[in-house]
Order: sequence, then C-alpha cells, then structure tokens
Amino acid sequence: YELVKTEQFVMEYLKPKQAVTGRVILQLHGGGYIGPMKNIYRRFAVKYSQISFGADVLTPDYRVAPEHPYPAALEDAVYAYRWLLEEKKYQPSQIVVAGDSAGGNLALELALAVKAQGRSQPCALVLMSPWTDMTMQGASYQKCAALDPMLTHDYIDSCRTAYRGANSTLEWEDPSLSPLFADLRGLPPTLIQVGTNEILKSDSINLAKAMTEQEVYAVLEVYTECWHVFQQMTIPHAAQALESGGSFVQKI
Repeated sequence: YELVKTEQFVMEYLKPKQAVTGRVILQLHGGGYIGPMKNIYRRFAVKYSQISFGADVLTPDYRVAPEHPYPAALEDAVYAYRWLLEEKKYQPSQIVVAGDSAGGNLALELALAVKAQGRSQPCALVLMSPWTDMTMQGASYQKCAALDPMLTHDYIDSCRTAYRGANSTLEWEDPSLSPLFADLRGLPPTLIQVGTNEILKSDSINLAKAMTEQEVYAVLEVYTECWHVFQQMTIPHAAQALESGGSFVQKI
C-alpha cells in the first residue's frame, strides 16, 4: 500500500507485486455517507485487483457526514479521479470506478461531475447495490422491508438527512443527491448488481431502465435471495458476482 495524504482526507493505493500495467480501479466505499472506510474495504480492494487480473486499486477514505455533508464526499472523489490522471498518468480509458451502496451513488455522481467538467469518462462503472434514489419512493422500500437483513427505512432516512446537511435547500429528487433523476447520457458502460431481498432493489432496477432509455450501455444482474452488498460475504453468489464483475471489466 501507498498511503496518500491530502489536506482533507487520505487515500490508500494498492499496487500488486505482479501488477497489470495501465489499469486501475477507483474504489468508492459504502457506509451510507456516514461511515468511513473500514478494514473490509482493504480486503475488497484485493478482490477487485484479483478479478481484474492484477489492476491497481485506489480507495479514498473520503469525508463523511454529519461532520462533512454534501458535497464533501463528491469533492474528494473528484480529487481522487484527477489524482489518477495527473499524478499516476492514467488515461480515463484505463480507469474503472467501482462503488457499493452509497459508494455506488458517489460513483454515479463522480461520472456526472466529470461530464459537467467536460472531462473524459472512465471506461466503466461497477455498481453493487447502488443507492440512486434518495426520495425513498421505490416499490422495494415497502415490498422488501421485511426481507432485507441489512437496511431499514429509518436507517436510510437518517443517512440521507445527515448527508444532505441541516442547512441544505436541495430536494431529495435533485440529481446531486439522486443520480437516478440526472441526465445520464454520455456515462460509461455500467454493471449493476443487486439482490432480490434488498430495500434498495428498485434503485438498481430503475437505474438500469433509465440508463438504457438514455442510450447508456447498462447490464443489470439480480441475485436470488441475496441482500445488500452480499459481494462482501463468503457465499457462492458473492464469488459468482465478483467473477461476473471481472468479466464485465475485461469485456469493456
């Protein structure tokens, strides 16, 4: 690991001993925008490297709410993307952005920010159980409430409230918070993985539909009897999902 310290936050840069030259994954961790990076994301970085046949992995420990509400996390993600371009001399076509849960939201917001800045997009997005709709109006919020062992309605509400900030005037449907409602045209090819038992299932299904309608190449994978970010667990479906993620990156 290389520990990279900025004025506001730190990043961990993993470079395998037998690295593949010219490929990197920017990992944006989950945690509802209120949880900092944990040890599990170091293990996840290794998995990302393995499924991409030895790519480097950069994981920013971006600032989180309530101390640092929106847009702090997005600013840090943009910094990390520019750092790969300017300091490590990667081309956008060599960068894959991966995110789970709130990290999936952040990956989408990063891509939208890159688009707004007129910069080139990363080559692909890999989203695991992404949080895309902070209005909490998706059908799965009710249908899966009793099935989801990881998330609750109250927890999601507390996370979104902390992330938006007490003094914000943004509405929940604002694309800055809910990328589902953004202009998604021009975003890179995207893999979306979600479990059938998730409260956030609708966030993934609706995102895939919106992307396809806006001519973005999107692949949706729904895993039976699985829960929020099941890819972190040692279960067969997790191995299958990670292998599929590696195949998607290789294909792109």
